[in-house]
Amino acid sequence: MPAAEVKEYPVPGDLAGERLDVAAARLTGLTRSRVRRLIEEGLVLVNGQRAKAGRRVRCGERLTVTLPEPEPVAAVPEPLPLDVVYEDGDLLVVNKPRGMVVHPGAGHARGTLVNALLHHCRGLSGIGGVMRPGIVHRLDKDTSGLLVVAKNDAAHQALARQIKARTVTRRYLALVHGNLTRDRGTVAAPIARHARHRQKMAVDLARGRPAVTHFRVLRRYGAYTLVELRLETGRTHQIRVHMAHIGHPVVGDRRYGPRRPDLGLDGQFLHAAVLGFHHPRTGAYLEFSVPLPGELAAMLERLGSTPVPAAELQEQGREPGGHQRSHRDAPQEENTQQGADEESEDQFRRGLHERQSLAVEVGGQGTSQDGHQAGQRSQVGRDFS
Repeated sequence: MPAAEVKEYPVPGDLAGERLDVAAARLTGLTRSRVRRLIEEGLVLVNGQRAKAGRRVRCGERLTVTLPEPEPVAAVPEPLPLDVVYEDGDLLVVNKPRGMVVHPGAGHARGTLVNALLHHCRGLSGIGGVMRPGIVHRLDKDTSGLLVVAKNDAAHQALARQIKARTVTRRYLALVHGNLTRDRGTVAAPIARHARHRQKMAVDLARGRPAVTHFRVLRRYGAYTLVELRLETGRTHQIRVHMAHIGHPVVGDRRYGPRRPDLGLDGQFLHAAVLGFHHPRTGAYLEFSVPLPGELAAMLERLGSTPVPAAELQEQGREPGGHQRSHRDAPQEENTQQGADEESEDQFRRGLHERQSLAVEVGGQGTSQDGHQAGQRSQVGRDFS
């Protein structure tokens, strides 16, 4: 029998007096119809007891919600377009287009990157299960760019260890709202799932896991800024949450930014431009880069500039235009943060405001999930190595 997910939610004061189905839907992020079915099946309890959907909940009561995991159905191969940047016997590096979901899930049984990979490859790593074969890390649906995919379990495990050790190079391009006051810096703010809106993430000092994003301004367009971002950690929606937190949400991101479409763009302007890692079999360092997709490049041209010039990408020793290069040793920049990486999460939280000796606060920008001004919760450092 498949495993079930059980979660408990205390009823906050602002939901006191609401119907059980309404309160449970708000707390879990599920639809009311889904919640009603769970209530009818006895999978939503109030203080450990079954209750009807119309029961009024009280502040402090505990709702226990059990979500049975559906029996997974193996993803099927589909002859979909696949932009393979690099491939050998152990792995592939692919350039995912905007609008493509990485793996099958609720509402996305077909048309995903995994479906395309299964048609392209005879074998993929099975560690991710039948719905996520070969998937070592993910990109959001509307984020374009580079992903590494493992063909066997040994490669998968080796790549996953590198991600955990934070030795993988990941650089993104994003167009954000507003004009950043600093040319480069660091946002260090822990991230957790939003306490109320379960499909969102949020900066949370009490419950969050360490999250660090470095940024560098590439171009300014008055009301917008093009930035390059380097991930030191890889939390869900990290760039989108961090940039919104400091008052500069990603253009087109209606989950964390303005809800109206920006510049006619459907989905966030976020592109995984550079990916580097040690080959799991040879140990050689490989680094790949891909240019912005046409739609995003055309948007920059309409704003008054050409896409990021090659000189900008070469500043860190990379080759533009999607060409890969390999080295025996990783770039030195990936070693500069090792001391900080080794600190525990408790130490991170206690030392958030002391993490960087040259850090300055981003005053009056961004809000926390409780709605209070949260400028003091992010820090922007002076150096970006």
